[in-house]
Amino acid sequence: MTEKQIGDYYQSLRDEMVEQQMRARGITDERVLEAMRRVPRHLFVPPGRRDRAYDDTPLPLGEGQTISQPYMVAWMTELLCLRGNEVVLEVGTGSGYQAAVLGVLAKKVYTIERIPSLAEAAARLLTELSLDNVEIVVGDGSKGLKEHAPYDGILVTAGSPGVPQVLVEQLADGGRLVIPVGPASMQMLNVITRRGDDVETNQVGSCVFVPLVGMYGWEQS
Repeated sequence: MTEKQIGDYYQSLRDEMVEQQMRARGITDERVLEAMRRVPRHLFVPPGRRDRAYDDTPLPLGEGQTISQPYMVAWMTELLCLRGNEVVLEVGTGSGYQAAVLGVLAKKVYTIERIPSLAEAAARLLTELSLDNVEIVVGDGSKGLKEHAPYDGILVTAGSPGVPQVLVEQLADGGRLVIPVGPASMQMLNVITRRGDDVETNQVGSCVFVPLVGMYGWEQS
């Protein structure tokens, strides 16, 4: 196939993914749907698994990490309620796919990854895609990234035993933290909204993520 034919093929898979896996399941934010349609997910998947890049499932990346199920990426992103002028923190860069989606939707994205090899690969790919508003930092994401706080949104792509208070403290007034909380076998997705000194917590559904490893997460096994 020509380069154009390959591009058209993957675009058709993204269009199908958006309609069948997202819109049909209740994702309604058109900006989120358009971002999912735009970002080439197959480039963030290991070459040997690209034939499954648009399947309705998470996929392994190596290093004990995964790229999240497309629907989960869309759902968590929609819960941040982004409108385009926000500064967002992502905890757990992984392949960089979620960061790329956030980069399409927000003004500035900081993303933290504790595994240097994953951070380096993600940085190269984000550069190739000209997502210059996404900055990757290697470090302990459970501590957040205080130097660039406050954040209008914080999205954690790993399961935490509890809600790290340090992340709540790094939210701007009106900011939202989306984080899976619970044991390794299954977590509840929490949406935490900061309003001045008050914090509102809503649990919106169950999910399963790899563990959030760090000072305010799980210990390294």
